[in-house]
Amino acid sequence: MIEERALNFLEEIIEEDISNGKNNGRVQTRFPPEPNGYLHIGHAKSICLNFGIAQKYNGKTNLRFDDTNPSTEETEYVDSIREDIHWLGFEWDKELYSSDYFDQLYDFAVTLIKNGLAYVDDSTAEEIAAAKGTPTEPGTPTPYRDRSIDENLHLFSDMKDGKYPDGAKVLRAKIDLESPNMHLRDPLMYRIKHAHHHRTGNKWCVYPMYDFAHGQSDAIEEITHSICTLEFIPHRPLYEWFINKLNVFPSKQYEFARLNMNFTVMSKRKLLQLVNEKYVSGWDDPRMPTISGLRRRGYTPLSIRNFCERIGVAKRENLIDLSLLEFCIREDLNKTALRRMVVMDPVKLVITNYPQGQSEIMHGENNPEAENGGGSREIPFSSEIWIEREDFMEDAPKKFFRLGPGLMVRLKNAYIVKCENFIKDENGRISEIHCTYIPESKSGSDTSGIHVKGTIHWVSVQHAKTAEIRLYDRLFQVEDPSNEDGDFKEYINPDSLSVIKNAFIEPDLVHARPVLGYQFIRKGYFTMDIDSTPDNLVFNRTVTLKDAWAKEVKKS
Repeated sequence: MIEERALNFLEEIIEEDISNGKNNGRVQTRFPPEPNGYLHIGHAKSICLNFGIAQKYNGKTNLRFDDTNPSTEETEYVDSIREDIHWLGFEWDKELYSSDYFDQLYDFAVTLIKNGLAYVDDSTAEEIAAAKGTPTEPGTPTPYRDRSIDENLHLFSDMKDGKYPDGAKVLRAKIDLESPNMHLRDPLMYRIKHAHHHRTGNKWCVYPMYDFAHGQSDAIEEITHSICTLEFIPHRPLYEWFINKLNVFPSKQYEFARLNMNFTVMSKRKLLQLVNEKYVSGWDDPRMPTISGLRRRGYTPLSIRNFCERIGVAKRENLIDLSLLEFCIREDLNKTALRRMVVMDPVKLVITNYPQGQSEIMHGENNPEAENGGGSREIPFSSEIWIEREDFMEDAPKKFFRLGPGLMVRLKNAYIVKCENFIKDENGRISEIHCTYIPESKSGSDTSGIHVKGTIHWVSVQHAKTAEIRLYDRLFQVEDPSNEDGDFKEYINPDSLSVIKNAFIEPDLVHARPVLGYQFIRKGYFTMDIDSTPDNLVFNRTVTLKDAWAKEVKKS
């Protein structure tokens, strides 16, 4: 029997609201990304939370693009966000944009001006910041705070009509310059920005600030539970002030701890730096913490949803170990990934007593962990095979259970072989291993009575195909690169990507598809990359079979 998970604090709030009949028991959430970059694993937590809560309580979730800053927003980002949410397995009720409400938000601003609660300020950004005071010193009014309502209405209209350049004027809420909460010291509501908007074109040259657009958009959509991250706690009184003064639907804001994960960065600005300065190949580089990067690397929607479920919903910031995410994908792929054999550092093994020119078909399980057995695939076998160079040692120690002079090992899904001798090239490097095989030792019908401790993988030379293998690792060498001295990019792991150009793969892998996960036996979990072509197969390592970094942490 599976033990039921305890409610998190947001679920407790919602269940209490429902029991009290608040909003007639209705639950409406929203996911409000700004389309100025690709979503990352931190956004995945918010997506799972907002959509998951709505699903649990028979509610709905809107996808609302917070597109109030036209200079940084692009349709490319809108498209990628849609794709990521769908890929994670969620469907939104309505697709909306803050720009849908520009006319209504403008009217809300006019209402506040008419009520003496907003004014146009001609001060520079520096003058406004200085006049706000400090957390221990009250602010002081600028010369424009006591403009008449009529003058403010006229000036705000002229701002909208494009009569002033960027930065010439702003619209500010008139609240409390002595408030201990700096966000209530006459915050900006609108700024002038002559920029082309990806949806409204050149219709507007004044754009609402986030703090004004966000709460009012929630109210317009009648969002019952507006779920934000902890940094928005100081913004909540302003959120509530605007809603109260405008007498609109009383949406409520609740905060949870954002996802911070070690060995990576989550800042969109820093991720954009990595892209623009070519430290990575793009937003979907498999080393990036973006959802598109994780997808390309071979992470599954279920593994990410399970990860978000495991880390839970907290009220306190903490640093989540990347190993937990890697555990979740291993757990998923162990049940679903197709097993295949790939030799990355090959040395030829010749079976001298196997009939030359003969080949036969062996059978290997697709996935022994699969619930339905996973079926099997055909694996061609011949007298010459590729094995991993590390699986042979000229002077093998006592507990080396692979190949060496006189040693025996099982070839997976095939025969037991015994090393008779080997050949070296002119550089002293082993170039060929000669073995004999035990005909009665065939897997599945072994009557040899011989037991060996080691099993190695292989690929038939005659039937092998080649592929490029990209071995991805953690992008940073330190746990928290953002908090280290100097530029965070100084801590990039130089070994975060290594490429093997001509690995030998079993022929079945020519039918691989990017959406499928594969376990390359003894090597790790892999997926086909979107760069693949029929003439140049490319596979990305999703994750190693075991957590190699755990050993590194213990060493340090």
